[in-house]
Amino acid sequence: MLTNLHAKRIAVVGLGLSGLATVRFLLAQGVKPVLMDSRTKPAGLEHIAADKVDGIYLGEFDANRLAQMDMIVLSPGLALSHPAIRFAKAQGVEILGDVELFARFNQKPVIAITGSNGKSTVTTLVADMLQHSGIKAIAAGNIGLPVLEALRQPDIDVFVLELSSFQLDTTSSLQSQASCVLNVSADHLDRYTDMAAYTASKQRVYQQTKLAVYNQADPLSYPGTTAGQAPSLAISLDDADYGIVEIHDERWLNVAGEPLLPLSRLAISGSHNQFNALAAAALALSAGASREAIARTLQHFTGLAHRCQLVRAHQGIRWINDSKATNIGATLAAIAGLRPDVRGKLILIAGGDAKGADLSELRPVLTRDVSHVITLGQDGPAIAALHSHAIQVKDLTAAVQQAAKLAQSGDMVLLSPACASLDMFKNYAERGELFAKAVKELTL
Repeated sequence: MLTNLHAKRIAVVGLGLSGLATVRFLLAQGVKPVLMDSRTKPAGLEHIAADKVDGIYLGEFDANRLAQMDMIVLSPGLALSHPAIRFAKAQGVEILGDVELFARFNQKPVIAITGSNGKSTVTTLVADMLQHSGIKAIAAGNIGLPVLEALRQPDIDVFVLELSSFQLDTTSSLQSQASCVLNVSADHLDRYTDMAAYTASKQRVYQQTKLAVYNQADPLSYPGTTAGQAPSLAISLDDADYGIVEIHDERWLNVAGEPLLPLSRLAISGSHNQFNALAAAALALSAGASREAIARTLQHFTGLAHRCQLVRAHQGIRWINDSKATNIGATLAAIAGLRPDVRGKLILIAGGDAKGADLSELRPVLTRDVSHVITLGQDGPAIAALHSHAIQVKDLTAAVQQAAKLAQSGDMVLLSPACASLDMFKNYAERGELFAKAVKELTL
């Protein structure tokens, strides 16, 4: 759906990666946008020539100036509830995000993926499966590459988009070949009024899709009326068309009702990754991937950094970096997926900014599956209160050193924080890198 922007007064609000990509896209369309950011020195702004835009305003947002716009392209990091944005909307200004702008210009098939956990893994798998099938696919969105940068790439056959709830909040006309809600667990409750509001944002991915793929075990992922008349497809870890089947005492991935690959040949481990593999296969098939390419991808894909990543195996102790687990659901999935493969103790390192989530949801699993919990960060004390063998420490290095004192052959030490990292680190990647560094520096 092409759109003419030349006659509109447009503000780009929030100049992070996606915001700056939006500016570049608009400039390429011959539009001179107004730029706004609450920061006084947003990184990357120096690469935008001031004479090419219609003003740069840094610091507190000018609500009256925003109200004079026809359109605001809002960063996903900024809430629609911000007073200046609400005021502009009340004056009739259209508020949208970069994904919505992408949707209005894009003319190629889209695979859209959301969920509280597993989005990046599934997005990467789908793109790889399509590329190994000879289809030029590109992964974009919340995974890192802004969608409007991806749109400018030549000769793309399929866009595989990882979409956060924040991105979906400002998206209304995205059409997809297939879309998926992998799971919904408590997250971002410092931004949403309740779980129902957060779930509704995730469900927006099903709007205008041709195939709604959902998690059989998670009712919050069910398409309901959001998907309209689109057919739906369930992913399960039971015996199902997309599930796990047993053949001659060996468990296999079942894809479209036919065995595809023994679980023993999957390069990624854990039941949560078996689910991710099945979801990716369903989505990739809908966009034309071959079964052979899907199987080949799953045999070689070893996972993404900071997602249940083996950092070190020494003296029978495995150290796992799952720093990307920034919410409760991710940590629960990691424990459920990894615990069956641990013959000794599971030692968990957790803590950070829980973003308003009810951490008590962790208690049953911590009690049953975790021998020791080592906590740190803003909400570390709240997690420590959930376990009888909890130790609170001041930083990640101390956490690693404490875990080393507790661990023996057969044990696993898992960094899976169940919290965001911003109370102590730049991002989850820095947290994971510092964990890996501390582990590798241990003298065991």
